[in-house]
Amino acid sequence: METAIRSSQTESQAEEWALVLAAAGIPHRLDPSGLGWTLIVPDEDVARAREALDPYDAEARVPWRAGVAAPADRPTPWLLGTVVCLALLVFFVVTGPPVAGSRWFARGAAVAGLMTAEPWRAVTALTLHLDAAHAAGNAVAIAVVLPAVGQRFGAGVGLWLVVLGGAGGNLLAALLHAPGHMAAGASTAIFAAIGILGAARVFRAAGEERRRWKPWTVLAASLALLAILGTSPHADLVAHGTGFLSGAVVGLAGAACLRPFGPTVQWTVGALTTLAVLGCWLLA
Repeated sequence: METAIRSSQTESQAEEWALVLAAAGIPHRLDPSGLGWTLIVPDEDVARAREALDPYDAEARVPWRAGVAAPADRPTPWLLGTVVCLALLVFFVVTGPPVAGSRWFARGAAVAGLMTAEPWRAVTALTLHLDAAHAAGNAVAIAVVLPAVGQRFGAGVGLWLVVLGGAGGNLLAALLHAPGHMAAGASTAIFAAIGILGAARVFRAAGEERRRWKPWTVLAASLALLAILGTSPHADLVAHGTGFLSGAVVGLAGAACLRPFGPTVQWTVGALTTLAVLGCWLLA
């Protein structure tokens, strides 16, 4: 069951709340309705969500009102995050860690010196992980941030933007690392997703004369994910930063150029994105 805990007439305000919850790792979804935008969380997370949002609302002096229960027939955007989360875990079972002689890592890891000649590594590296904890941490994080991007752009387009931002982050990181540096993991795409959400919020705020963008919400989300992912012995802080930067560029372009698309386009773009990832592995 779900509970509506916030409702706003502006999408930008609702996105700020969603970003705060994403930074705290709290499941949520935004439900557009005739009254505006309603923020909805699972019943078991209501208390945590209110604890995260109340200080923000107090500091920002944001007016809000309780929404009504979400329509039961609306599909939850968390399905997108759940599917990708499970796919990452299953793929790790197939590939395993980078043991000696692993063809998966030999052909698919983001080796800085090989990225120019083999650019598909920028995508394949997003699906490889160094150990079970690495895979589990990234899978859980992607389950939190990917639905937020899907809520803003649609599931298919959102998935495409996150993969594009993550691949761009890996390519940028390769330019900054020594040729022999090897990286793998979905964390670059996770930070790209945060960059996409932040850039989309900036674009939205630019058209609202009565509101000011509060950059600390994006910074809080980045620092929260850095605390989760950046303390690992295998963390690549350069790739985290380039992923965020790449995602911000992709998100700003997407917010400026992409209009909302219907289910047919979303399914098509999502399928093409999945095929593109598989195609990169075929090239590898």
